[in-house]
Formats: sequence, C-alpha cells, structure tokens
Amino acid sequence: MALELYWGSGSPFAWRVMLMLELKGLAYQSTLLEFSKGDHKAARFLKLNPRGKVPVLKDDDFVLNESLAIMAYLDKKYAEPPMFGTSPQEAGLIWRAMMETEAYLLNFGDKVIRPVFFGKGLDETEKIQEAAEAVRQELKRIDRELSGSTWLVGKQISAADISLFPLVQTVLRAAGKDAAKPLKLELLPLADSFPNVSTWVKRIEALPGYERTYPPHWR
Repeated sequence: MALELYWGSGSPFAWRVMLMLELKGLAYQSTLLEFSKGDHKAARFLKLNPRGKVPVLKDDDFVLNESLAIMAYLDKKYAEPPMFGTSPQEAGLIWRAMMETEAYLLNFGDKVIRPVFFGKGLDETEKIQEAAEAVRQELKRIDRELSGSTWLVGKQISAADISLFPLVQTVLRAAGKDAAKPLKLELLPLADSFPNVSTWVKRIEALPGYERTYPPHWR
C-alpha cells in the first residue's frame, strides 16, 4: 500500500514532507485538506491526529504527525538519498540547523506571517517590525553560511535545507502582500539583501518534483 499524506495548501510543515517524498522518489497518495471547510477538524481526521494539524503520514497501520518526525521516519525507512547526513558529524550539524530553524526563524517569522495573512494584530506595528528585524538577522546568518556553499550542511541537499525552505518562502510571501507594505519589513527583494539565500531558493525550486509540492492556492 502506498504512503498516504494528509496535508494543507500553504502549510510550510506539510511542504517539508512533500519535498522529502519527492526527493526520495516515493509514491504516495495525496489527501488535501481544506482548512476553510474545517477538514482538519473533522472526526475522521482527528482520529489520525487529535491535534487537528497537518501533516500526517499514514504508512499502512502506522500513523505519524509532526513534520520533523515524519522526515526522520522516511529517511530511516528509505535510506536513499540520505537526508540526515552520512556521518555523525553531518547528522549533528543537520539537526542543529533544524533546531535553529524551529527556535528562531519559525518563532520570529510567525509573528510577521500571522498578522499579514489573517489581518489580526496588524496595528501592532512595532512588534511586527521587531520580529521582522529578528528574521532579517537570521537570514543574514544563513546567507553567511551559504557563502561558498551549495547547501546548508554537506555537499548535497539535506533535511536542514528541506526544513528551512518552506518557512523562508512563507515569510517572503507574507512580505509581498499589500497588507505588509506599510510595515516596511525590508525583506524584499530577497536578492538585494540576501543574495546567497536567493540563489539557494532558486536551486531548490529547480529540483525535480518541486512543482508538485508548490501550494496550489499560491499559483
């Protein structure tokens, strides 16, 4: 039986798992949940994940939620190409990069994304600008790390890149919205301030299977 992925368009966490599945060349059944219709709160889905959040991976009778956990599971079960490193040192660096993404870029980025996407708290300009400054500092750090490097860790794409990429794309999409213009987030154009990050984004966008992972409602 094929793997089954429950996901939502625009979820950066589901996007991570879709990238992992595509890069490993795995066949999977796609079940798109529509947040606007409350699909993620339906009884059938809550049996799979009582938290009512995507992504959820179903592999026969085994069900797993949380994007990083799913990525680790897939890499353990389908070893090629390896996404969590080929040495203890690489594995450590990849996990460190992923945890930094969770602790910093996700935390600060969320304070920019939510007001812009959902229109709540847009009047708290100072808080949003402080969060945007923290995002810029993180992107500067990442830009330095990508100087002279193709990928975040090692010589091939890894879970470090996959976990970061959708969050960067989501922050940039928020920054391009009309609601963000008065906030002066200073995140666009990406290539002007973060040229290495910009090149890295384009590199991932050129990967085989990428188009199948792109959020449908962003097109």
